[in-house]
Amino acid sequence: MSSRERVLGRVRRALADVPRDEAPVTRDYLREHGRRSVPETVDLLAENLADYRAIVHRCADGRLPGLLTRLLAAHGSQSVAVPPGLPPSWLKAVDATRVQDRAASTPLELDRVDSVVTGCAVAVAETGTIVLDGSPDQGRRRITLVPDHHICVVRVPDQVVASVPQALERLDPARPLTWISGPSATSDIELDRVEGVHGPRTLEVVLLSGS
Repeated sequence: MSSRERVLGRVRRALADVPRDEAPVTRDYLREHGRRSVPETVDLLAENLADYRAIVHRCADGRLPGLLTRLLAAHGSQSVAVPPGLPPSWLKAVDATRVQDRAASTPLELDRVDSVVTGCAVAVAETGTIVLDGSPDQGRRRITLVPDHHICVVRVPDQVVASVPQALERLDPARPLTWISGPSATSDIELDRVEGVHGPRTLEVVLLSGS
């Protein structure tokens, strides 16, 4: 008897006394934990992003080009990866060389790029997570996994949800989803944290409001 047959046999024996017409037991899961206003949800996102060691900025729409210019300059970025659908106005004041998102780009070429600026698909307040889905303002996954510095712009409150279930409702599972909770990091058996192992060492998130 194979392991599969043993497992199935145990399942059948466990279900032997269950009436065939008995309805299955379902469990209702919370869609969010607690009631919050929209500003409170955005504040929770900012708090949890910072807890994961992301650097959080708040910015009004008209001030975004100036903020991005300052952030890239402060990082010393001489080059920046640009998704094809990134609004041109966002980087209009930036002097750094634009590196277009190309299918032919190699990991070695992208490793020479100082920074990348993207939008996002959705951000989850309860987990401090931003999600990319490869849309034109986010580009291919590789451009957010290889360069060492990622600036991600989140439109608030439109792109902010409270919980993971609410985020999943907005996402297409057929798209290449990247879930990001803080800079890339790992820990060894001694719990020594090392950042930048599997992606950007520095993550900056701009919470962009409409006014």
